[in-house]
Amino acid sequence: MMTDSSNKLWSGRFRKPMDKAVEEFTASVHFDSRLFEHDVRGSIAHARMLGRCGIILAEDADKIVSGLQSLLEDWRAGRVQLDPAAEDVHMNVEKLLAERIGDAAGRLHTARSRNDQIATDIRLWVKDEIGTLNGLITDLQRVVADAAGKHLDTIMPGYTHLQHAQPVLLAHHLLAYFWMIERDKGRLADCRRRADVLPLGSGALAGTGFPIDREFLARELGFPRISENSLDAVSDRDFASEFLAAAAIAMTHLSRFAEELVLWSSPEFGFVELDDSVTTGSSVMPQKKNPDAAELVRGKAGRVFGDLLAVLTMQKGLPLAYNRDLQEDKEPLFDAADTLRGALTVFTKMIETARFKADRMRNALKGDFSTATDLADYLVRTGMPFRRAHEVVGQLVAGCIASGRDLFDLTLDDLRKLAPDATEQALQVLRPEESVAARSVPGGTARETVEKQLEAARAALGRSHAG
Repeated sequence: MMTDSSNKLWSGRFRKPMDKAVEEFTASVHFDSRLFEHDVRGSIAHARMLGRCGIILAEDADKIVSGLQSLLEDWRAGRVQLDPAAEDVHMNVEKLLAERIGDAAGRLHTARSRNDQIATDIRLWVKDEIGTLNGLITDLQRVVADAAGKHLDTIMPGYTHLQHAQPVLLAHHLLAYFWMIERDKGRLADCRRRADVLPLGSGALAGTGFPIDREFLARELGFPRISENSLDAVSDRDFASEFLAAAAIAMTHLSRFAEELVLWSSPEFGFVELDDSVTTGSSVMPQKKNPDAAELVRGKAGRVFGDLLAVLTMQKGLPLAYNRDLQEDKEPLFDAADTLRGALTVFTKMIETARFKADRMRNALKGDFSTATDLADYLVRTGMPFRRAHEVVGQLVAGCIASGRDLFDLTLDDLRKLAPDATEQALQVLRPEESVAARSVPGGTARETVEKQLEAARAALGRSHAG
């Protein structure tokens, strides 16, 4: 093995060192250093396996393991300085290990390649990151459920097309997001199961000729399964794409929630006041209170979408097996995880400190005709065909608009001009409280069903905590 003046390792096949510009272009240590702990964990397991199988001397294996453990301790304490000239995290670990234990470090890479090594590192990282993200999702779900529990009697307009549609409970509206992010948690868990396969032992692409024990490696590193095909193991990053897809969908949900907070905190809506701790002021207009955190969550969703597209595009034309293009999986992965982690943390603070304005929500129902469907349903129950009931109520709404009245202002005589069989009960169904209470079907917005939904949400939180 030869070295050039920059101390970069290069093999005897080459007669000149790598061009400096190419060296800088191909180096990855400035971002894959994030995998340092995972690389060392994998190397410790590999060294133990080599010694256990008699591939290297037991005393060398012990020396390597001891050196790697001390290196990991120093890394965690901030005492390790990486060398950019050593190209990537793997070469840095070997270089640092050699400085500690000497020639024995050169035996560590026996029976493995950087191809199966990096595939193992990334899978370990993804598994750990999913655990962190699921904890943050659970934190957000908890504050959403708590907010819902405080607003089981708060009625607000429900929307379709951003137009008033039917009255709903604020608790029901908030819990819609609880279940969205519950599915996000499930997608991440599914991704973790598919990432939980050990590629180490696949070598560069064809396996290894050494008598290694892959099952031992899997146990040491906490993988329940080993990969079935060495070509697949070193060359596919579908688990990374799946992680990014799950992160992108989660950011979609947070972005939708953020959009509503932005709208609801405007004077036109006035449904919520976000806490000073999660808002900003204006450099020019002293009266402003801007929902910048929510806006940035909304904006950063596009960033994560781009991370997903970058990795999908990078993979789409690669022949088997490993290609250097795969180096480009890590920065999008790290960026998406960091962005989602930050968005979840900020969102939890926003909901935890938000002040929802029940009176403003209730007053917004005045004059919006959002109980028209309840009147149509009432007419159907008296025997009128639904299409005719729909037409009758539509005519009543048109008449109210023309005369500047609300449905609440209608008299029984007004109703009987178009629906002769109407009774006083028809006037009662026009009240928002009656509209909400009527929707007691499972999953509906009636208080009794929302209470059951909240119980189910808290049970889901309990399962997450137990898990």
